Amino acid sequence: MPSLVLLHIIGGVCLLLFGLQLVRNGMTRVFGVQLRKIIATATKNRFLAILAGVGVTTLLQSSTATTMIIASFAGQGLISTTAGLAVVLGADIGTTLVAQILTFNLAWLSPVLIIIGYKLYAVRDQASPKRQMGRIFMGLGIMLLALSVIKQGAGPLKESDILPLVLAPLDHDPFFSIVVGALLTWLFHSSLAIVLLLMSMAHAEVIPLHLAFMLVLGANVGSVIAPLLSSLKDPPQATRIPAGNLIMRLIGVFAVMAALLTFKPDMAWLGDNDGRILINFHMCFNIFVGLLFLPFLGLITRIVTKAIPDKKQADGDKESQPQYLDDRVLDTPTVALTNAAREVLRLADMTDHMLQLVWSAFQKNDQSVFAKIRDSDEKIDSLYKALKTYLVRITGETMNDQEGKRHFQILTFATNIEHVGDIIDKNLLALAEKRIKENVNFSTAGKLELDHLFQLVLDSVRLAQTVFISGDVRLARQLVEDKSTIKDAEKEASINHLGRLQRGIPETIATSDLHMDVIRDLRRINSLMTSIAYPILDDAGELRRSLLIRDNEEPPIGS
Repeated sequence: MPSLVLLHIIGGVCLLLFGLQLVRNGMTRVFGVQLRKIIATATKNRFLAILAGVGVTTLLQSSTATTMIIASFAGQGLISTTAGLAVVLGADIGTTLVAQILTFNLAWLSPVLIIIGYKLYAVRDQASPKRQMGRIFMGLGIMLLALSVIKQGAGPLKESDILPLVLAPLDHDPFFSIVVGALLTWLFHSSLAIVLLLMSMAHAEVIPLHLAFMLVLGANVGSVIAPLLSSLKDPPQATRIPAGNLIMRLIGVFAVMAALLTFKPDMAWLGDNDGRILINFHMCFNIFVGLLFLPFLGLITRIVTKAIPDKKQADGDKESQPQYLDDRVLDTPTVALTNAAREVLRLADMTDHMLQLVWSAFQKNDQSVFAKIRDSDEKIDSLYKALKTYLVRITGETMNDQEGKRHFQILTFATNIEHVGDIIDKNLLALAEKRIKENVNFSTAGKLELDHLFQLVLDSVRLAQTVFISGDVRLARQLVEDKSTIKDAEKEASINHLGRLQRGIPETIATSDLHMDVIRDLRRINSLMTSIAYPILDDAGELRRSLLIRDNEEPPIGS
């Protein structure tokens, strides 16, 4: 029955896509960081960039995945458009190497790979490299199994009476054939799967070779659609990579199509059967496009830069948008957590600036900073929500214990920074407005004490950022010791303030509530920022479990 045969082929294609996904996820989770380092290092030279694209795509088995990685790098300003396009040319060649390997008769290897993969995947630690290697082996085994299913399913189609009727419109319209190939590839998000499907059908003589050529050309165009659509919401620098690749693909496709239709060359030299000829044609096409455009990448860069110009974005809008939260690396926790940490440092810098502004309002009666402080707090709140959503989306099952701790540390520190912003906006700013409205001033001594306390807290905010990014035990210890220094300064300021009240100093009496509230809020800010040090010290064994004195235990010295 034709419907049953078609069902087997569709099932085989879905199985092939599932195997591809397993291999790609396993490779990304085990070698994701190393692959990104290779790309970042190789982009200094066009030829190295092409080789990097070939190598990375051979491992990931997806030029789409490589293109998305490159687009994200370009969007963050880590690589130039020209270098990114060079990597993408290599990526398109790399996926043809994978197709070449999978065309060999390796059906006997499928059960072996699946068995090995299952044994490795069965380990308890979900984030273990062994488990991820198990994904890779099982994925490869499933892909080989899927190809066997597709080949067996395609055989009976040769005798079908319906298939010629379906293929007839494509057979007489090369342009429509290319469009169909592109749409199928976009639908399945894998040119490799479509090319392998066409190879199996050509090998079984289900479709004529000249039609398969056009469908393969379409598949080479369709492989760019998914990265292009996914990059439309990204910065223009990211969108230019798949857009440039699309331009090169289209020019190459129409040039080859024109040559095939005009000269009708004999392709028998490419292989001993239609399946092998088709796979070799696919590889030759991508090598041809790579060699054709390598010298002209600068021109392609200028074209896409003119077509997709930089967005004119107000500074305020730019500051309120996340700059480092890249969804494409969510399946690589190490990279995703590094991006999240960079975004947290942006929050910390904004909080640092808010603290300086609010103290300027206290010192100079500067009301012009009030709007800036409120605006900064709104931006921090917006970025914090985006960051929290991003952290939640990082795949938990792929994180090891160390990454899990870092995940919790980033979320906790970001939450504390958001609280600090609220304290500055809702408490300290309100106190500054109250002092200006009531036209009262701190006493000379009181102002000096608060100046000193503000500076100590500001220093602790900056040191906390360093501790967060470095995890240095010595600096973490210093941060906690500085908290004791601030506590002593707070205690001394409070005692001195009470002494001035007893002496009846008018300025002290007028600003007593303000003075004590400012000290309270500065203490809360310091406590929130210092909390980053405790997990680091605890892991290093330099933190007591409890401050309570146990039975038969001498109180600590100085208590």
